[in-house]
Amino acid sequence: MNHDQKHQKPKTPTITLRKFVLSDVDAFMSWAADPRVTRFQRRDPYDDPADALAYITTHILPHPWYRAICINNTPVGSISVKPAAGEDQHRASIGYRLAYDYWGKGIATEALKLTIKAAFEELDHLERLEAIADVDNPASQRVLEKAGFKKEGVLRKYVRLKGESRDMVMFSFLVSDAV
Repeated sequence: MNHDQKHQKPKTPTITLRKFVLSDVDAFMSWAADPRVTRFQRRDPYDDPADALAYITTHILPHPWYRAICINNTPVGSISVKPAAGEDQHRASIGYRLAYDYWGKGIATEALKLTIKAAFEELDHLERLEAIADVDNPASQRVLEKAGFKKEGVLRKYVRLKGESRDMVMFSFLVSDAV
């Protein structure tokens, strides 16, 4: 290995997004059952794959825009875009989860970039993507900023998370931010 190779940043693996299928339940459990991943989510970790399969069936498959974050077509996380209703359909909220073994490798950032592009191409009337991150989750805040989201401010006591009101940082990405 020459000097240049030793100091190169490790290459991010190729990330793809695809719709979930029922057979993804075992991969889904790799993050949905992990308390490190679900710490800043409203729901507790899944203990039973049957519950996870029910969630995939009733929530993920019918969702308007919910994708598996994949490496070599194997899901390592998920990302969703939920358009607002009625007069507010020009905006949508985005959320993502990634299996712990894949944290810190640029995967969530790349998945967000892919999602931004797809969301603005696929969702009519979309002008704004927004995401919230817990004030105590600086890693997620960094992911959003690296993907091009702009920090707008702190929303105090904005979300009830596992019985506690939590402050959240609001981020946005406008269609005009895309280059």
